[in-house]
Amino acid sequence: MTLLPLVGREIPPARQDEAGFMSLPFKSLGLGFAITAAIFALFHFAGPWFFLDGRRPFQLNFMAGAAFGLMLGLLMHHILQVPRKAATQAMALVAVPGMLVMAAVGSHFAVFFPRLDPALDKVFGSLMLWFYGFSLAGALWVARRA
Repeated sequence: MTLLPLVGREIPPARQDEAGFMSLPFKSLGLGFAITAAIFALFHFAGPWFFLDGRRPFQLNFMAGAAFGLMLGLLMHHILQVPRKAATQAMALVAVPGMLVMAAVGSHFAVFFPRLDPALDKVFGSLMLWFYGFSLAGALWVARRA
């Protein structure tokens, strides 16, 4: 196989939006890092209000995480303005930065959240997986119905 037939031919550019960025990957990863920063700031400044003693606050946290995650997944194609069929791919690219960063934060929980009990690292990690799992499920549902 030779590359000579390619010499002199112009390679078409990748699909780009008006801003000049590749639409789906850059938008999705950018939104993923923004959501990650928002979650980190929320737990950094308001963490003690999330982890209250008792079973009821624990259940409410997970119900809210599921609701917000599902809502994010169901609306992902609207937020990023991509076709419904691309909702799963978009949500996966949004979820990857958050899951990776939050895994690193969870492994050094006491360093990142010194005002919180270090034993809450498992609850924090579970809550993050719960949130991103529901968001991926919502996006998958949207894409399957497209």
